[in-house]
Amino acid sequence: MSQTVDKIKPSYPLFRDDDYKKSLTDKQELFEEKVEQGKIEEIFQWTTTEEYKDLNFSREALTINPAKACQPLGAVLCSLGFEKTLPYVHGSQGCVAYFRTYFNRHFKEPIACVSDSMIEDAAVFGGQKNMFDGLKNAKALYKPEMIMVSTTCMAEVIGDDLNAFIGNAKKEGHIEEDFPTPFAHTPSFVGSHTTGWDNMFEGTIRYFTLNKMDDKEVGSNGKINIVPGFETYLGNYRVMHRYMQEMGVSYSFLCDPTEVLDTPADGEYRMYAGGTKREEVEDAPNAIDTLLLQPWQLVKTRKYTKATWTHETPAIDIPMGLAGTDAFLMKVSELTGKPIPASIETERGRLVDMMTDSHAWLHGKKYALWGDADFVMGLTKFLLELGAEPRHIVCHHANKRWKKAMDKILEDSPYGKDCEVHTGKDLWHMRSLVFTDRPDFMIGNSYGKFIERDTRYKGEEFQVPLIRIGFPIFDRHHLHRSTTLGYEGAMTILTTLVNGVLEQLDKETMGMGTTDYNYDLVR
Repeated sequence: MSQTVDKIKPSYPLFRDDDYKKSLTDKQELFEEKVEQGKIEEIFQWTTTEEYKDLNFSREALTINPAKACQPLGAVLCSLGFEKTLPYVHGSQGCVAYFRTYFNRHFKEPIACVSDSMIEDAAVFGGQKNMFDGLKNAKALYKPEMIMVSTTCMAEVIGDDLNAFIGNAKKEGHIEEDFPTPFAHTPSFVGSHTTGWDNMFEGTIRYFTLNKMDDKEVGSNGKINIVPGFETYLGNYRVMHRYMQEMGVSYSFLCDPTEVLDTPADGEYRMYAGGTKREEVEDAPNAIDTLLLQPWQLVKTRKYTKATWTHETPAIDIPMGLAGTDAFLMKVSELTGKPIPASIETERGRLVDMMTDSHAWLHGKKYALWGDADFVMGLTKFLLELGAEPRHIVCHHANKRWKKAMDKILEDSPYGKDCEVHTGKDLWHMRSLVFTDRPDFMIGNSYGKFIERDTRYKGEEFQVPLIRIGFPIFDRHHLHRSTTLGYEGAMTILTTLVNGVLEQLDKETMGMGTTDYNYDLVR
């Protein structure tokens, strides 16, 4: 199985070689006690039936391929959005390796994050000593100007107290008393990555403003605060900056990891790049108001900004699609008194023109989709605006209020009347849905690839193509630089959707003299 230097193959053709195929066959037959193929086929076919779907939806104590990740992952992304800040996870080394790898595979960038490597003794006696050494070493080695601390399962199960541990580390001189160390408890066994982002962000603004409100006055700095939430499309940060600048709005973008997650290859490694400055966070209570771009996922943040900063924090929806972007920009204009400029109005007009051009191809197409609460809601609204028909929607970590709001959105449109919304369900549930009530397409992250492969295995006529929009995207490159928010983002989504339809149409009309009967060069 050795390869010569001049004939090195990547994995795809390499594992098609006879010696590798024999090795895999021997492994199955000699060591895996493989069930005979006929039985596998029988079980596979059964899992595509209504009978199996009913059993699948009745399970309670098992999750298969959840459409979410854990809290500390979100906390790490939040930490990356602040200037010269090192994310620090109080927990095992393996957890942090997972977070770094997960983001590395999505962003194709090195991800700075450390842990204090808790092991068996810390699980018994607590991790305070790990915290002392970890904070001291992280500051000395990586020279951050701020360390943001979150937790994993191990630390939470044994009840480690971050406030006490960090306070003791400062008292004993492991780090300076005034060195900024915002923190949040982010247990992996509850909530999701969006909960972790919310907890970490709320912990950060609490750290810098809770006991410093005496001299703060709402509106005194003339700015508005924009909070992105768990956002992995870097174009979304950039389009919001552009809109605010074109409107002439003074603003603070609270948490922006754009630069550190998209650094240029110019010979210089940047562990820290860009990010929100500490001074902006400290000044944030003086803003006119705070706008949350993902309000369903920022529950603690909204509660804090309303109660402590006394901001209205208006309940706007995610600025996705036509109406969602309209509402957001109008709210910004209302708060700041700044008119929406002609440049943005022109961009809106181009989106409407694109929607008109593509309407015939998208009208009536049925979609199954999954993802985070705000993303799924925004995308559903845009699909309805396009005349498309959402058919199955899964949001693993959404609550009953979100489902009620989603049901209302769907009921108010003739294109949403047949849609089913599922919370607390996973991608194995989605698999049953697309087999028993086949949509035209799926929209979701890379994990939907396995569902598409299963539908194709049943037969080409059963295949449900996957359109990759969401997080994570591991098996395609550079999509994380795209935009999904604003009119610009709606154009990107629309282009992706309609070309997905046309690509599928081309696949179905490839037969020379049999299915290529139309003038199919023009769509």
